[in-house]
Amino acid sequence: MSDDVLNRIEKVLEQRKVADPSSSYVSGLYHSGLNKILEKIGEEATETIIAAKDMHIDRDANRDTIESGRREVIKETADLWFHTMVMTSHLGISTDEILEELGSRFGTSGLVEKASRKKS
Repeated sequence: MSDDVLNRIEKVLEQRKVADPSSSYVSGLYHSGLNKILEKIGEEATETIIAAKDMHIDRDANRDTIESGRREVIKETADLWFHTMVMTSHLGISTDEILEELGSRFGTSGLVEKASRKKS
């Protein structure tokens, strides 16, 4: 299911590249350029961090509060992923390329992989 959702979003994002910016939020982002898209990713990352921190702080709260916090983290993370997909689409990077990279990391220790990166 997740691959299907990502592929469906990717197709919609491609369609929005040629849509009228006044009638489509995503088209408006594309039209505004990479800096605006990156600004949105920054906003969504901050909101995701705040939601997660709030949920962590409230972990001893009642069940409704915990569920509300959990839903907020899910919503903010979805916004972050979505805007990241807008960025990669804008840059001509496909979802399949990202999934392939993630898949290539199975069986490799994260510590080993990180240590193998060249220092810049």
